[in-house]
Amino acid sequence: MATVTFDKATRVYPGSTKPAVDALDIEIADGEFLVLVGPSGCGKSTSLRMLAGLEDVNGGAIRIGDRDVTHLPPKDRDIAMVFQNYALYPHMTVADNMGFALKIAGVNKAEIRQKVEEAAKILDLTEYLDRKPKALSGGQRQRVAMGRAIVREPQVFLMDEPLSNLDAKLRVSTRTQIASLQRRLGITTVYVTHDQVEALTMGDRVAVLKDGLLQQVDTPRNMYDKPANLFVAGFIGSPAMNLIEVPVTDGGVKFGNSVVPVQRDALSATSDKTVTVGVRPEHFDVAGADSDLGVAVTVNVVEELGSDAFVYGTAQVGGEAKDIVVRVGGREVPEKGSELHVVPRGGETHVFSTSTGARLSD
Repeated sequence: MATVTFDKATRVYPGSTKPAVDALDIEIADGEFLVLVGPSGCGKSTSLRMLAGLEDVNGGAIRIGDRDVTHLPPKDRDIAMVFQNYALYPHMTVADNMGFALKIAGVNKAEIRQKVEEAAKILDLTEYLDRKPKALSGGQRQRVAMGRAIVREPQVFLMDEPLSNLDAKLRVSTRTQIASLQRRLGITTVYVTHDQVEALTMGDRVAVLKDGLLQQVDTPRNMYDKPANLFVAGFIGSPAMNLIEVPVTDGGVKFGNSVVPVQRDALSATSDKTVTVGVRPEHFDVAGADSDLGVAVTVNVVEELGSDAFVYGTAQVGGEAKDIVVRVGGREVPEKGSELHVVPRGGETHVFSTSTGARLSD
């Protein structure tokens, strides 16, 4: 197994002046599951393809273990890649697809069969070994693609949005299988997705990219609790964090009719007259109907999920209409068109500089 290092790795496509990946710096530990996540065009797939040797590196270096692989061809990097579209040979059986790389490498038939059967057992594919890909479901085909990667026993697994062609229910069960499989095999894995729920549930650490620049790399819990800037705050979490620009006042920030206490250090770190406060939907307290605390939210839509519900409403903050999402208990669902008064819970707010977007609070 091996560590993976992106050492200021940069990729500039021909004809472009702006890097698709700009000085990417990440150290991935041996056996770690790292997820690269971000919106379309942020450079996550390009980063993965640079590691695979499918894209040139125009600056910096990439290392696998102690080897500098920056300019090595893909076949010499000891990596295995799982693609979004499975990339299976339609005329070959499942067993032949899984063992094809070993056959090309000149491994004898008995050893290939043994490794294919072991991988099939892990992936629950034993009964499908003699079938062709067209006779399999999407989830089974993706498991075959995984099996083909496993039998090679590479130093690093690379996965490029492997679940995006599956339906919602299958994605949930398959991501659990991939995460538990990776833990069992202990192979260093770099996984690309645009789905931040997938990123948070699968990764040991998550790296968020935007416009080719690394925004933050951290554990899912730290990323949720302490997003480094406004972009990460708005991107990580479902539904997204409420981000509201509010005036700074004595002892905190003015949120509607309430003053929400904020660490003094956070406010002294900026000269802005306003700051952007982030509050997750679950971190609002709902005041009584006759209360005038906090901010009045007019309920537009209620999304009932059984155990709880998300209220999507509009509030007047600083003379502007703002969309606000509040999570409430499943037994306390308000009527559409009614009004709620909400107050951010003390100690659960995030404070960001309005001008730079950087996090101010600890």
